[in-house]
Amino acid sequence: METKKYVIKQISIFSENRPGRLAAISHALEEEKINIFAFSIAEADGFGVVRALVDHSEKAYKKLTGMGFMVNFTDVIAVRLRDEPGGLYEIARILGEACINIDYAYAYSGRDAAILILRVDSVDQAIDTLRDRGVTLMENSYFR
Repeated sequence: METKKYVIKQISIFSENRPGRLAAISHALEEEKINIFAFSIAEADGFGVVRALVDHSEKAYKKLTGMGFMVNFTDVIAVRLRDEPGGLYEIARILGEACINIDYAYAYSGRDAAILILRVDSVDQAIDTLRDRGVTLMENSYFR
């Protein structure tokens, strides 16, 4: 199966965890007219990692690295969830039964559905497994 169209480039921005850093990041993206579809923040030992899905990831990378931020790309997938009790369980069970580990996840209520963003240890296998089980994946074009 064709999996490439379901692989989404997430940006991860590493920053000192102090007041004003998220404002600086989001203002820089605003200046470049880059839309943020979803994001999460994780903290560890005085540093934060802002993970984001944006509509112009290369442009975001250039702007933020130019400001001195360390930025990486990560391949993630976006799963359309049933927005009801058990929706998350269904996806976690399918991946668990296929021995696919979820490294991290975050979710948001999208334009017309709840969307779960997943970082997994085997992207292609996860895409094939979920599609084979009838799960709707969002194509990367949705995030442009």
